[in-house]
Amino acid sequence: MSPLLHDQQLLARLCAERQELGWLEFKENLADPNQIGEYISALANSAVLSGTTHGYLVWGVRESDHAVVGTSFDPHSAKATGNEDLEPWLTRMLNPQVYIHFRKVDTGGGVHAVILEIDAARSTPVAFKSTRFIRIGSYKKRLSEYPEHESRLWDLLRGSSFEAGIAASNLTEARALDLVDTHGYYQLLRADLPETRRGLVEQMVREGLFGRTVTGELFITNLGAILFARELNEFPSVARKAVRVVLYDGPSRAGGIEQQVGARGYGSGFSGLLDYIQARLPNIEVIERGIRHNRQLYPGRAVRELVANMLIHQDLSIAGSGPIVEIFSNRIEFTNPGVPLIDVRRFIGQRPPSRNESLASFMTRVGISEERGSGWEKIATEVELNQLPAPKITADANHTKITLYAPRPFGEMSRADRIEAVYLHTALRHVSGEPTTNASIRSRFGIAEQNSSQASRLLGDAVDAGLILIEDPSAGPRLRRYIPFWAVDDDS
Repeated sequence: MSPLLHDQQLLARLCAERQELGWLEFKENLADPNQIGEYISALANSAVLSGTTHGYLVWGVRESDHAVVGTSFDPHSAKATGNEDLEPWLTRMLNPQVYIHFRKVDTGGGVHAVILEIDAARSTPVAFKSTRFIRIGSYKKRLSEYPEHESRLWDLLRGSSFEAGIAASNLTEARALDLVDTHGYYQLLRADLPETRRGLVEQMVREGLFGRTVTGELFITNLGAILFARELNEFPSVARKAVRVVLYDGPSRAGGIEQQVGARGYGSGFSGLLDYIQARLPNIEVIERGIRHNRQLYPGRAVRELVANMLIHQDLSIAGSGPIVEIFSNRIEFTNPGVPLIDVRRFIGQRPPSRNESLASFMTRVGISEERGSGWEKIATEVELNQLPAPKITADANHTKITLYAPRPFGEMSRADRIEAVYLHTALRHVSGEPTTNASIRSRFGIAEQNSSQASRLLGDAVDAGLILIEDPSAGPRLRRYIPFWAVDDDS
């Protein structure tokens, strides 16, 4: 079905409604940006209360009888405050940002209508300029004025997830199967394809990758799209979740030389993504047993775990932002939308709650990710085995960034680098049931036994920083064992 025919059919279905609903508003020539923003908030929130996946604001339709009369409103040329284009301005004024999509529909004879499709709110009510709106009958009202509606809305949002949302709807079985990589799905599961198309579709429904409405219409969920899309751009709700890989020719962002944006879903595209990243990582020349050969600068297992963590632990509800891998001459940065759900110091030793339960569960089933909480232990182990500085974890209001550094000789590590490495070593050994001692620190940094005082200073610096504790302060210096600062609370 062509996009034009689809939009014309959507317009016809909306106009066939006998009255305006909580999720549907008709206007002829509304052009006030603030009014449009308030309607987006109201329709996104009311769609949740109405049990629908989208709200619609339609221009060019007469409210009294829903006849298509045309409109002078053009969303692509409309401007907002400061002469900014309307659509990005509206998106910026919404909190949280919600996906919106303008459709200009040619109805023939030079007459056109405009449909604004608005995703239903997810996780929290949508506000415009810090104010939340709702539809009461056919009127737009402040949500705060209707506490019963607000309470019910929150109850519904707490039980919702991005993964269960609809990425594409009103699909034939053939079209749905054409949009996703079902062969990739069965390859990951190491299972045989069903013999019939209907059997294949029903398996996708049971998996939560497809769904059916109460009227039997087939749709693809956000989970199905983000895992197995042949082209993520075919699904507006997840298109911006594509992984971006950027290669730089130095230690700064001034010299970007290559950029690639992933097209496929995370499940079917994971191996290709890793191959692409690994092919762009630098190698070092080493000599082992007299034989010279190349070895990757970064351990492949650590890179794999960091990519998987970046995908699984991102906040999918943050619109317009997706994961990014940036490769510099001296480090790799893995950035995903959303802040961690646990203290960054507890990435080792604490199992985090899953932000995306269905995504995490499937990625674990097919072996892309490990059991919850074990990935960071593997990363720390690889860092130690390859004598890398400790990864740096940075969290701000909207993103989490993990920096994996290239090998750095002990003499070139800063005091802060050494303290972080001691903490990581201590945390890893604690969860493995092994003590941290002067000897284990000497082994970690390659310090000779006669320089044990140097290892003692490293341990003392980490104690002073509050990151590790002496397990038994009464023990003599040679017998001291060290634990991470949180171990006392965990054992109490």
